[in-house]
Amino acid sequence: MSSLWLGLETAHRARRTPPSLTAQIPFISVARCHRQSLNKNTFPPSRPIQPHCRPLQAASGDSQTPTISTSAAQSSEPWWHEEDYDVVVVGAGHAGCEAALASARLGAKTLLLTLNLDRIAWQPCNPAVGGPAKSQLVHEVDALGGEIGKMADRCALQKRVLNRSKGPAVWALRAQTDKIEYAAEMRKVLEETPGLHIREGMVTGIELDSNEAVCGVTTYFGVSYKCKGAVLTTGTFMNGQIWVGRATMAAGRAGEAPSTGLTENLVALGFETDRLKTGTPARVDRRSIDFTHLEEQPGDEDLRWFSFDTSVHIPRPQLSCYLTHTTAETHRILRDNLHETPVYGGWIDSKGPRYCPSIEDKIVRFADKESHQVFLEPEGRSTPEIYVQGFSTGLPERLQLQLVRSLPGLEKAVMLRAAYAVEYDYLPAHQCHASLETKRIQGLFFSGQLNGTTGYEEAAAQGLVAGMNAARRAAGQDTFVLPRESSYIGTLIDDLVTKDLREPYRMLTSRSEYRLVLRGDNADRRLTPLGRELGLVDDRRWSMFEAKMARIASEESRLAGVRVQPESDVALAGAEVSGQAVSGLVTLAELLRRPHVHYSLLETHGHGSPTTSSDSSNNDLSSILTNAEKEAVEIEIKYSGFIRRQEKQLASVVSKHSKRLPDDLDYHSIITLSKEAREKLSKVRPRDIGQATRIGGVNPSDISNLLVHLETRRRGVAAAATREKQLSQKQMRKQMAAQAMKEMEAGEEGERGVATIEAEAEPAVVV
Repeated sequence: MSSLWLGLETAHRARRTPPSLTAQIPFISVARCHRQSLNKNTFPPSRPIQPHCRPLQAASGDSQTPTISTSAAQSSEPWWHEEDYDVVVVGAGHAGCEAALASARLGAKTLLLTLNLDRIAWQPCNPAVGGPAKSQLVHEVDALGGEIGKMADRCALQKRVLNRSKGPAVWALRAQTDKIEYAAEMRKVLEETPGLHIREGMVTGIELDSNEAVCGVTTYFGVSYKCKGAVLTTGTFMNGQIWVGRATMAAGRAGEAPSTGLTENLVALGFETDRLKTGTPARVDRRSIDFTHLEEQPGDEDLRWFSFDTSVHIPRPQLSCYLTHTTAETHRILRDNLHETPVYGGWIDSKGPRYCPSIEDKIVRFADKESHQVFLEPEGRSTPEIYVQGFSTGLPERLQLQLVRSLPGLEKAVMLRAAYAVEYDYLPAHQCHASLETKRIQGLFFSGQLNGTTGYEEAAAQGLVAGMNAARRAAGQDTFVLPRESSYIGTLIDDLVTKDLREPYRMLTSRSEYRLVLRGDNADRRLTPLGRELGLVDDRRWSMFEAKMARIASEESRLAGVRVQPESDVALAGAEVSGQAVSGLVTLAELLRRPHVHYSLLETHGHGSPTTSSDSSNNDLSSILTNAEKEAVEIEIKYSGFIRRQEKQLASVVSKHSKRLPDDLDYHSIITLSKEAREKLSKVRPRDIGQATRIGGVNPSDISNLLVHLETRRRGVAAAATREKQLSQKQMRKQMAAQAMKEMEAGEEGERGVATIEAEAEPAVVV
């Protein structure tokens, strides 16, 4: 059955099904299975896995068990496919692709099931990868052997480094990608991966064995696939509903059918579900835009890369993006028609992303702003579609064209796709362990937007972890957890499973208290050895990593050993740019630690790394430092002191979790806290730091700032108390001195009186 037919049939059924009958949408009931004992030490299996699930008949007369309308699945017993799998991954978005690749690369026989083979790794919203904190996730996924970084490098239309004027902890590489090429390249990688099989199918049920562990999945048409681990990465498809103004239809995204039945199955298994919302802006025809007066946003000349694999570092011509702004007319149209949007009209109340609001949310929440930035970004080299970034809306299509044409440069724009909002089911991730395995069912893993996140990068990071652990579970091995302090991936997952988040979660640099040491440039140094140990990093990649580490170590050693005179050219240049005179012999490393002194200055004055010049007879290219490696050396040397200081501060934070919070503390007055943290802390009013850390929306960096505020307040109170005490002591000393004087005076008068009495009482002496 084709995906197109399935989409049309599902949409038709949704239109004719009254809202009151939504619960009657067909789904497969849970089958209980018995699993034969398996040799857990054999991994990957040396022979095909034997059937390990035997379906049990549903209890007769059970009125609570829904039935399905298709003839292939009317029986309570599923029809088992002839092939068995170690791991089944449901959904082929960015989480599903990484999960399937990680599983297969660990030797597990893996099946990837998707609603549409033509939409693998599709980018339905902005075709871009990276950005603040997200780029760190991409670097880390790549360091662990994932694919998203290589795809972004191969398919980039433009690259820019954001936050470059700030420190390296918040530098963020962002790439605009070709969505058509991206999907095609990812599908090619999946199809060429040994042990990975791809099929179309809509999963509607999870099969369990007698130990309440996963033993298979069942599709809408009644086919079941045996497995020992299942990863659900359903994105926005579970009971997805898209909205354009008041018009709505069942869809996971525009033009694609939703996944029905799986939510009901998971609820029957005891899982908690909820609804979230996101949206995407209109696409306009590039040929209808007047770029004459728009601000061009070209890519960086100094190309950067997401992947540490140099085989994908192939420069390509870059396309420019353009910047325009909303106008007074834009805001008038939105204010006059707020009631036409699904949220402000009251038709949906699901939470949308806080950090990626719709344009109507922007003019309501930031009513004082006269204008908002809007970026025009290409979606591919072979398509005229332009993504209108920052302009998502839920307005009716008849108003969207008016809205688009109110933007400078788009007065004659032709709209190719309408903007829409999409509402979908998700499962709060506190129901998962940090391995992303569910607490309720062994072998079942949740990943991606299903866990309440938003963004391709967050999805890919979770997918890699879930796929890896599903393969380990299928092999009878323990699951693996990335500690919070090890990576942004660890921070992301720790936040998801620890906090009860009820709005789409987006990764931010401020969410990590370890961001100075969790940079993008050192992701491979932190995680590639771990990826190698887990089996995700192959021999070729490992050899590249070892060679890189040797070059960096050699250069750091050289810089620490070479000394220069204060009157040398490089020392004088360093003194000039840093504003600090060089008084004696200094090493190149000491010079590099100075502010505004960069590695390029050493190269300019002939003190850069040795290259294949006259001193290199064999012309060995493997000894040359790349630009990324030079930057890594500089960062490690320049910020070594700050890193040690941060580690010390973090150790003290751990010991202060029992610190009591004052009942009268005004959180709104603490400007170093994020706005979200101030709101949540004021509402909950935690009793101590430990409770504050567990409140959703309060990040570890907020806790650090709160501790600093409390310490400052404590010192202020202590100083005031000391001054008061000193003043009191001074007054007391004065009083004591005065009292002593009185007593002394009284004592002297008493002595004189006694002497007089004694003199009067003494008899006269007669001579």
